[in-house]
This record gives sequence, structure tokens and C-alpha cells, in this order.
Amino acid sequence: MSKDQQGASGAKTREAGADALGSNSEIGRKLKQYYDELVSDEVPDRFAQLLSQLEHAAPSQKKD
Repeated sequence: MSKDQQGASGAKTREAGADALGSNSEIGRKLKQYYDELVSDEVPDRFAQLLSQLEHAAPSQKKD
């Protein structure tokens, strides 16, 4: 088998793997898209302030 034929069969195997997942591959793409959008959103100022307060309060709680 030539390199061209091997390359083509490798591509077919990858495509068959994607097709084997069927609708799950579409679900995976949508979940990744949603996650990427969620991660790129900025943290609201009030939430960032609350996180900062928690970080400063945590060390004082550990001393007790």
C-alpha cells in the first residue's frame, strides 16, 4: 500500500470514528462551544469582591 493510500485510509478511520458517535459528536461540539463562551465571560464586580473577602477571611479562620 502506498503512502497516499495509507493517508486516505487513516482519514477514513477518523471520519468513521466521528460518525460512530452520531449525535453525541454534535452534543460534544455544543458543550465545548458553551464552555468556551462561559470561560471567556468576565466575572461581575460584586462577585469578584465577594471572592476577595472570602480569600481574606479564610486565613483568619484557619488560625482558630
